[in-house]
Amino acid sequence: MTTTDQTSDRTVTGPGAATTTTAPPRAVPLHAGPPAPVGVPTGRGPVSGAVRDVLLGGGTSPADVRDLAATEVRRRDLGADELLRDDDLQLALWMLQELSFRAYGGAADHLEWDLDLVAARQVLERALEEALRQVAEVPVGVAPADVPEVLFAMTAEDGTPGLSHHLARRATVAEFRELMVHRSVYHLKEADPHTWAIPRLAGTVKAAMVEIQADEYGGGRAERMHAALFARTMRALGLSDTYGRYLDDVPATTLVGSTAMGLFGLNRRLVGAVVGHLAAFEMTSSLPNRRYGAGMRRLGHDADATWFFDEHVEADAVHEQVAAHDLAGGFARQHPHRTDEVLFGAAVGLALDEVAGAHLLGSWQAGQSSLLGGGPLAGSSAAAAPAA
Repeated sequence: MTTTDQTSDRTVTGPGAATTTTAPPRAVPLHAGPPAPVGVPTGRGPVSGAVRDVLLGGGTSPADVRDLAATEVRRRDLGADELLRDDDLQLALWMLQELSFRAYGGAADHLEWDLDLVAARQVLERALEEALRQVAEVPVGVAPADVPEVLFAMTAEDGTPGLSHHLARRATVAEFRELMVHRSVYHLKEADPHTWAIPRLAGTVKAAMVEIQADEYGGGRAERMHAALFARTMRALGLSDTYGRYLDDVPATTLVGSTAMGLFGLNRRLVGAVVGHLAAFEMTSSLPNRRYGAGMRRLGHDADATWFFDEHVEADAVHEQVAAHDLAGGFARQHPHRTDEVLFGAAVGLALDEVAGAHLLGSWQAGQSSLLGGGPLAGSSAAAAPAA
């Protein structure tokens, strides 16, 4: 997530990579018409299966989904970490939240505000919020004026090599493709969950949020929208850039990152958490994306393929200041009693990023795919790796 460059060319360096000049993307026709709707994913258990049946117009009623969600949450009595990794519940929640995003091609539009489905979503969101409050390490007793300093401390790298280091130095093309499949769940609608906060903010805090989000949406240029840049990288790796194409391939550890953002964005009472989450997102963007870009160049990909990563390098070093001081710090100063909420949102973003990254790295170190099923991706391209 980043501001838009004011220059047409800029220099980007990465560890172990030669200096590269990043130019605007080559002219590639944009997809005509509205964005493709997400397909209805395959259920992974009774709750997500029931939601799927409702969305497809089957015999399950919204009231059945409401009752089943409540029953299953109560029956499973999951610990916090177990709930975050529950494929059935996280997919069901993702599907219900999606009714307020791009939804399902118009066929289910009348269900967005169905009271029984809203009640089912609330059951699953309450369970998720409770779990997140248990796993997130939130600093206590922080004064509003100290929020920026605390956020910088929370988001500072500790020197331990992680996912981005692996991708920079050792990752294969297949592992990069898996990374993009996981990230596509969010990045093909990048910024949308946080944008729910704009009408709920005021004054300089709203202005800071709009500054950041306007850049996410390309400053008015569709081809520079970050979701569009991400789609370019997917295509360069031989992947489909269709929104929602890989939902059936990603586990709960990926889905929960999006359901948490949906929880924060769709519930006005959690606007402070949206602010903190976005701040942490911005403040942990620059260095990892530098490494991702370096890893792609190591594998022979050109500036067009790495433009998404490069766009997040230099500009986010500036954006993190806006996010920390004007957005998060400003919100805490405006609403001192909600300071903990800001830090909660930031802590959740960091915790879930660690959960997702640990799953990818752990799978690869065990010689396994990080995707469900572990087999080759449907629709993959044998030409994903560039010619030498």
